[in-house]
Amino acid sequence: MVFAAVFAVLLMFSSSPASAQVLDVRELHPSQIAALDRSRTVVLLTGGILEEHGPFLPSYSDGYQTEFVASRLAEAIVARPGWVVLRMPPVPLGTMPASEIGGKLSFPGSYGVRSSTLRAVFMDLVTDLGDAGFRWGFIVNLHGSPTHNRALDDAAQYFVDTFGGRMVHLSGLASVAGAVPRDIFSPAQRNAEGFSVHADADEHSRLLFLRPDLVRSDVATAPPVIGRNFADLVTIARKDDWPGYWGTPAIATAAAGARAMNAIAQAAVDAALKVLDGAPDAALPRVANLMAGDPDVASLVAASLERERQAERRQSDWVARHRR
Repeated sequence: MVFAAVFAVLLMFSSSPASAQVLDVRELHPSQIAALDRSRTVVLLTGGILEEHGPFLPSYSDGYQTEFVASRLAEAIVARPGWVVLRMPPVPLGTMPASEIGGKLSFPGSYGVRSSTLRAVFMDLVTDLGDAGFRWGFIVNLHGSPTHNRALDDAAQYFVDTFGGRMVHLSGLASVAGAVPRDIFSPAQRNAEGFSVHADADEHSRLLFLRPDLVRSDVATAPPVIGRNFADLVTIARKDDWPGYWGTPAIATAAAGARAMNAIAQAAVDAALKVLDGAPDAALPRVANLMAGDPDVASLVAASLERERQAERRQSDWVARHRR
């Protein structure tokens, strides 16, 4: 009986928010969430677009990378005494998959949403969190699309402006997105890789590190698809036989992927801890702003936003007809 009583007490404490510093909201009861100290609880909003990554990688590649970074970030936050992390389930949504670069609006593995949809989903989530009294949050959602990053930047800033808390879209910071060391590959390999923004040797390496079970073994025989600038990538991606990647995936290694992922995670941790210490973030360079300066990128963004408007009109028209 004594053992049973002690076990019951231990079980009660093991299930309390105070003892489990990294908490999964899916596993908590309302009373546990209500008991969290809002002044020392950081909410992590994560996700990853469902997007083709060529024939060798899974559609959720961005999500697996995001989850690694988010876990490292959560560990760093709760290493500070008194802090708790509340993790929300990953949201597998994103805008402007890489297949759009070549004008391919339908491509196996790519399932994007409108940027207005992504913005609304995250704004709705941060609204609920703000109304519930939470005042700290970070968004981590690794995907390079300018419209994707802009939508998440907006959601974070909306939380700040509306609720007076602090929230930063960490993966939208240039310091985080650009943290991968150049020397994970040799100069000769970099030259052979060419210019790339998606599913290249770097990204194949990251998945070899994170989820080798999901990387096809014949990646070692992948032919190179080389461009030297963004305009080249557009031209290549418009071809009927474009395989869904650029660069030289055949040179990918798990060791290079480990260095890349750890560098991104550390950059996210460094930025987040500075925010928790009170550093301003409004002036930090952001991916969406930097990419907007490239005329080739701006042209693609304009075309993507116009397609979004057309899709919205088509859907709205359908709703209007069926609600009569």
